[in-house]
Formats: sequence, structure tokens, C-alpha cells
Amino acid sequence: MRASQRARGEDVALVDSLLSADERRRSSGVRFDELRAEQKGLGKLIGKASGDEKADLLKRASRLAADVKTADAERDAADAETQELLQRLGNLIHPDVPVGGEEDFVTLETHGTHRDFTAEGFQPRDHLELGRLLGAIDVERGAKVSGSRFYFLTGVGALLELALVNAAIAQATAAGFTPMLTPALVRPQSMAGTGFLGQAAQDVYHLDKDDLYLVGTSEVPLAAYHMDEILDADRLPLRYAGFSPCFRREAGSHGKDTKGIFRVHQFDKVEMFSYVLPEDSQAEHQRLLEWEKQWLTSLGLPFRVIDVASADLGSSAARKYDCEAWIPTQGKYRELTSTSDCTEYQSRRLSIRVREDKKVRPLATLNGTLCAVPRTIVAILENHQQADGSVRVPEVLRPYLGGREVLEPVTK
Repeated sequence: MRASQRARGEDVALVDSLLSADERRRSSGVRFDELRAEQKGLGKLIGKASGDEKADLLKRASRLAADVKTADAERDAADAETQELLQRLGNLIHPDVPVGGEEDFVTLETHGTHRDFTAEGFQPRDHLELGRLLGAIDVERGAKVSGSRFYFLTGVGALLELALVNAAIAQATAAGFTPMLTPALVRPQSMAGTGFLGQAAQDVYHLDKDDLYLVGTSEVPLAAYHMDEILDADRLPLRYAGFSPCFRREAGSHGKDTKGIFRVHQFDKVEMFSYVLPEDSQAEHQRLLEWEKQWLTSLGLPFRVIDVASADLGSSAARKYDCEAWIPTQGKYRELTSTSDCTEYQSRRLSIRVREDKKVRPLATLNGTLCAVPRTIVAILENHQQADGSVRVPEVLRPYLGGREVLEPVTK
């Protein structure tokens, strides 16, 4: 665990503090049990005694009651400290995760080819210009109404979102996922249990008056869906596909992606979520990745798969793969989907267990983005644009757009 914390760039001393607090929790618990046993034994003696002997025993019982109360308080304090430190500890990273920061990822695969727009005789427009031509994106009025990093999807932009959501849900359903419409507001226990109130807390919106949090992903309500439950092993794997609005403060992203709709405060997303036996989590992780690759391939997008480095994992993930699509006007790959193996990290914090052969133990949870809508729209517009500003519609989306093959400009 020390090595894992070090690789994450997190506080290694936290492990030693946790061990120390846990030792105090254990020893104070033993002390409390010993005193309670003595107190019970003394109670039996008092019932049989009389006269001076009983008076002495009563004085002793009074002192013992105070000692029991003190030991109980010490036990509770040590337990609270242990739990607080435990909540701050990240998941144990997989040994094959590349060590390092954001730029130390390892590229595992590359799919598709970049279009040569020069050979086609025109310079590619960015998604914002294409959005204006198509009457699909309005960031000016989004900023007027709500502030920076907000937007309207209008006309074919709104239809394109609905097509993406329907196609993504259709793929997930065909793969055996149960479609879910999830709450966008959750209690603190749900947010903390999934690991989003640690290092990610600065990116979360909190409603103080109601003590509720706006979710940044439907992973949160999907993980908490079975909170405080024991699931039978023969029900696993359980797979859900959640559609929800997502809200992120984007703290720390000042100056990044300020133009357009790639990095925004509110967006819609289809998220895959799996509950499996711990020994099956790595295989399930590969399945989630394959479903993401299948989705991006169906959209005709060039993309690469990266093995995310240790310091860029997020506290709940033991390992994470990102699929990054090529964005022509940026000349680089950008994250479109992500899938994480959270092993037993979330299930332990949310008290979700599995019963197998009369034994009860934690299970493993995994998540995988299927379609983060605005970023997918960015990639589709830029990669499938044509010289006149029109955009070819990927075949998988056409049934959800009335058979439309091309999105035509509405303005010059």
C-alpha cells in the first residue's frame, strides 16, 4: 500500500498513520471488552453481597463504570480516526499500471486513420464553427444564460444528442446491460463511498441547504444502487447502463478547452457499470474496453487506447484505460471514454457484499463510459465534416435521425 500511494503521488505517511490508528482502535476495543466483562462479574457479586462488603463493591463498581465510559469513548475516537484515514486512502493500484503522471501513459492500440484534409482540398473547421453552420451549437447564449462552459444544443445538435444516447443504450442493451435512468442528486454517503469526496471533491457541486451532491457521472448512483446489500453469487455479473446529466465544476482547468463544448460544466452521458466477483474483475475490465472500442468504431472515429499512469488514476481505480479520439483541428488525441476496475474499493466503502457457498465477502465494481455526449459530438463533427460545412452521419446513428445521411448547413 505504501508503494501504491507513492506511485499515485499521494501521502505515503497516511499508511503509517492508519496502521497506528487501527492499533489504537484494536487495543482500546480489547480494553473496553475487558472492563465490561469485569463490570458484569462485579454486578453478580454485588447481588450476593451485603453490609460493608456490598458497600465496597458498590464503590468499586462506580469507579469501574467511569473507566468503562472512558474506554468506550477512546474506542469510538480511535474507530472514527481509523475510518477517516481509511476514507483518504486510494485503491491499491494494479502492478502493471505504468508509474508516473498524466503524460506517462502507455499506448496499447491505435484504430482507424486520420483524414488528410489537405489532400481533399480544404482546411478542416473546428466543431464550434461547424456547430454554428449547422445551427447545432450555441455557446454565446449558453454563457448569457448560465455563464462560461455552458451551451445550448439546438436543431440537429439536439437531435444528434438524442441519436447518440439511443444508439449507445441500444448497444448496451444488446450486450446484456439493464438500462437505468438514475438520480442526479445523491447523499454524501453515496458520493464518499464511490471515492468522489477525496481528491475529486473540488470538482463536485454541493447543495449546502439539502446536503446533497450533483453527480459528475452516473457511476455514483449505480455504485450506490446496491449499498448495504448482500447479493447472491448466482446473480453476478450484474450490468447496468445508466443515462444521466453530469455536473462538474472543472476546478483546476482554468484556461483549458475554454472554446466550444469539449470541457463543460453540464453534459449527458451513458455509463456502463458492472458488479462481479473479485477474481473476475480483470476479465470484465477487458469486456468493458471492448464495448467502448466497438462503439467508437461504429461511429467511424480514429482513436487510440491508453493504459493510464498511476498518478492520473483517481482514488477508486486500480487500473484505468482511456479511449482517445483524434480531433483534427487540435492535431491530437483527446479522451472520449474511460473504463476503470475499482476492485473491492467501492463495495467495501458502500457495504456491498456477495454471498457464495454460505460465505459473505466484498465484490468488485467496474465502470466504463460509453458515450459522453458533447465530446462525442465534437469528434463526429470534426472527423466527418465535408468541404461545404456539412457533416456525414455515421451509419449507426441514421435510424435515430430519420435516415438522414448528412447534416446540412443552415447558414453560410
